Amino acid sequence: MKQIFHPYTKWEDYKNGMWRKVDIDTEKSMLTQAITFIGNHLEYGKAMIRVINEWKITCEHNLTDNSINQKAFIGHCAVCLQLGIPEYITRMAWHHLTEKQQIDANKMADIAIKEWNKINNDNNTKYQQLNLF
Repeated sequence: MKQIFHPYTKWEDYKNGMWRKVDIDTEKSMLTQAITFIGNHLEYGKAMIRVINEWKITCEHNLTDNSINQKAFIGHCAVCLQLGIPEYITRMAWHHLTEKQQIDANKMADIAIKEWNKINNDNNTKYQQLNLF
């Protein structure tokens, strides 16, 4: 699939604060929340599906870019959409997970990305709602 570009001001992740910074007390609280949330791969996976359903422009721009880590990206978006936590805190939280939690989380990301690709490579079903979990 050819990469599709959109200005960042149209990205839902940008509009929802995925790239913002927070103060240290808020950061600590958000880190704890993010660790718990990402560690629950089923809830994390549901949020990834929400991203695909609700953040169309963000997904189109970023999931057509084969040069980025798409698993990490969809995961960062899921935490931001579900909990309002910025991307840099999600990256910090990842290193607090067990290896099994990371593997399970990556499996959920693989499912979400595969479904997004399937839908967006089929013009007849483009942007249909996904309900996998």
